[in-house]
Amino acid sequence: MKILILNVDRDDDFGRKAKIKSPIIGIRNNIEAASKFGQSDPEDSDLNAIYYAISLYNQLKNEKKDAEIATICGHINVGLKSDDLLSKQLEEVIEKTKVDNVILVSDGAEDEYILPIIQSRIKVNSISRVSVKQSQELEDKYYRNLKILDDEKVQKQFILPIALVLIVWAVFVLLGLSASGFGAILLTLGLYLFVRVFRWEKRIERAWGEFKSGLLTGKLSIPSYILALVVIITFIFVAYYNTDLSTETKQYLQVLSFIKNVIWGFVIAGIIAVFGRAVDSHVKDKKTYWNYWLLPFSFLALGFIVFAVSDALYKALINWPDNFNTGPFSSITFLGFTFTGIMIALIGSITYGYIKEIHPIEEKEIEQKTTIVENN
Repeated sequence: MKILILNVDRDDDFGRKAKIKSPIIGIRNNIEAASKFGQSDPEDSDLNAIYYAISLYNQLKNEKKDAEIATICGHINVGLKSDDLLSKQLEEVIEKTKVDNVILVSDGAEDEYILPIIQSRIKVNSISRVSVKQSQELEDKYYRNLKILDDEKVQKQFILPIALVLIVWAVFVLLGLSASGFGAILLTLGLYLFVRVFRWEKRIERAWGEFKSGLLTGKLSIPSYILALVVIITFIFVAYYNTDLSTETKQYLQVLSFIKNVIWGFVIAGIIAVFGRAVDSHVKDKKTYWNYWLLPFSFLALGFIVFAVSDALYKALINWPDNFNTGPFSSITFLGFTFTGIMIALIGSITYGYIKEIHPIEEKEIEQKTTIVENN
C-alpha cells in the first residue's frame, strides 16, 4: 500500500512568492521548493508545512513504508478557481504516483476546505495540522498585525480601499472642495465594491497591461483612447457651461439640455476609439476585422436620434406641467435628425451584411491561392 504525503497550499504562496510551478512531486523537488521558498519568505507558515511533510515522509521511509510526497497549489483568489486548480493537480499527482491513500498536511483551516475534493478521489488516512511554535515576542499582537498587513491578499482587500479613500479625500481638500469630498469618497468606495462584486480585477489588470504594452510598442489604439477621453471630458465641460443652471430652470430641462450638448462628444470619441482599435487589429493580425465596420454607423445613428429626442423633449417640456407642446416632435429638425439616424443605421446594417457575405469568399480564394503556390 503506497501512501501519499500531500501538502496543500490553497492560495499559491509557492507560485506567487517563489515562482515555483506546481504540482511539486517527489522528495527532491519538495526539498528544493522548500529551500527556494524559504529564501523568498522564511516566515510564511507554508514553509513549516512543507518541511513537516518532508519530515513525515522521512519518518515513513525509516519505517520501511512505501511513501511518496507532493505539494499542490491553488490560486490567490481562493474559491472556485483555486479549488479547480487543486483538483486538476491532485488528479495529476495520483496518476503519476499511483498511490492508494493520502495523509493531508495543512498549515490552517483554510487549506482543509479542499478535504471533500481529496476524499472524492482517494482515501484520506489522516490530517496533520501544522502549528508553528513562536516565541513570546513573535506572539505580540502588534508584530502579528504587521505580518498580516504584509500579506498580498489583505493588502488588496482592505488596505487598497482605505488608500483610495485617503487619496480622494486629500485631493478634494487640496482643491478646497471639502464639502464634495464625502460624496467623492462614497463614489470611490462604490466603484471599488462594484468591481469586487463582479470580479473585474483581472479585466482591469489586463487592460492596464495592454495600455502599458501599447505605449512601449507604439499601438495606435492607446493615443486614440486618450484622445477619445479628452474629447469626452471637453464636451462634458462645454455642455456643463452651456446648460442653464439657474434655480428658475427646472432640473429635467437642465438634464435634457446637458444630454443634447454632450452626446456628440461620445459619438466622436467612440469613432476615434474604434478607428484606433481597428488599425491595431489589422497591423497585429494582418487581417481586417469587419465587425468594426458597423460601430461608426451605430455611433452616428445613436447621436442623431438621441439629439433629436432630447431637443424635442426640451422644447416640449418648457411650459410643463401647464402645457405639453407636441409641435417639436413634428418639426423639420426632429424628423430630419431622426430620419438621418435611421438611414445611417440602415446603411451600416446593409453594407455590413454584404461584407459578411463577400469577406469569407475572399478568405477562401486566398487560401486556395496559397495552397496552389505551396503545391507548385
